[in-house]
Amino acid sequence: MKRSFLLIAATALLFVMGGSGQNTPKKSALDKPTLEAYLRHLWVLDPQMSMTIADPQPSELPGFQDVKVKIAMGPQSQEVALMVSKDGAKVLQASVWDINSNPFKKDIDKLKTQFEPSIGTPGATVVIVAFSDFQCPYCKEEAQMLRKNLLAAFPTQVRLYFKTFPLESLHPWAKPAAIASRCVYQQDGAAFWEFHDWIFENQASTTPENLKDKVLEWAKARKDVDSLRLGQCIDTKATEADVNATIAEAQSLGVGGTPTLFINGRKIDRTIDWPNLKRIIDDEIAYQKTAKDAGEDCGCELKLDIPGMPQQQTPKTLPLAPPKKN
Repeated sequence: MKRSFLLIAATALLFVMGGSGQNTPKKSALDKPTLEAYLRHLWVLDPQMSMTIADPQPSELPGFQDVKVKIAMGPQSQEVALMVSKDGAKVLQASVWDINSNPFKKDIDKLKTQFEPSIGTPGATVVIVAFSDFQCPYCKEEAQMLRKNLLAAFPTQVRLYFKTFPLESLHPWAKPAAIASRCVYQQDGAAFWEFHDWIFENQASTTPENLKDKVLEWAKARKDVDSLRLGQCIDTKATEADVNATIAEAQSLGVGGTPTLFINGRKIDRTIDWPNLKRIIDDEIAYQKTAKDAGEDCGCELKLDIPGMPQQQTPKTLPLAPPKKN
C-alpha cells in the first residue's frame, strides 16, 4: 500500500553547512545531530517523524561519502540518499551515473531471481520483478492487470518474477499468506500461480483466523498439491526464511511500499496502469537492441554451479500458467 508523506521538491540539492562569519564555529554534516537538525528545518518535518542517519559509506563521486537518511512515521517510511563532502561542509542530493554502464546496474545486481516464481520466457529481453503483498488492494489490482495483459502482449520478450513483501504492521495475514505461497511453490511451480490468482481474488473474505482453513480447502481440490504436506509446512513456518530473505532484499533496494516493480532494474514505486507500463516495456525492448546491458539475455548474470548437483539445460520456454477465467 502506497502512503507517501514526504515530498522533496528538488531532485538535486547542494547547500553549505554553517555560517560565513569568522567567529561562528563551523558545522559538519558528518555530525549526525547537526545534519538531522539541518534537514528537519530544511524539509519542515513533523516532530513525530523519526529520522535515522546511517554511517557514511564510500561514494562514486570523488571527495564525497554516501549517507542514507530514513524518515519514518509509524509503518510509513521514506529513504533519502545524500552525499556529504569529506570535510562535512557540503551536502548533495543527486544521482551519479556512469555513461558506460546501465543506470540501474546497482539495483539489477541486488535483484535475485534464481529459484523465484516466474512466468514468461527464459532469456527474455525484459525482466520484471514485482514486490507485492497479498493483502494489499493495490497489489491485487496490479497483479490482475499483469496477469491479463503482460504475456498476451509480450509472449516471449518479458519474464515476470514475483516476490512477496508483506507489510505486517498494516496487513496481519499478509506474511502467513506469503509463507503459504512459498509452501505451495515448493510443491509445484504452476500451482503457485493458481494460488496467486486465488488469494488475490479472495482477498476481501480472508482473515487471519480463516486463512489456513481457506488455503487447505483450496489445496484439496488440486491434484498437484498435497494438502497434508502443505498444512505441515504452514504450521512449522518452513518457508519463513525465504520470505524474510525477500523482505531484506526489498529493504536493501529501498522498497517502502507495495506494489513496487523493477523493470530491467528501473524502479516503479507507485501503481501504474497498463498503457504506461506497456510503453516502458516497449521502450526497454527497443533500447536493449543496441545496449544489451539488462534482461536475461544480456550475459550479465552469474549463477552458482553447485558441486555435486547435475547442471540442467534451461528449457526454451516455461509454462505461462494463464490466469483462470471466472
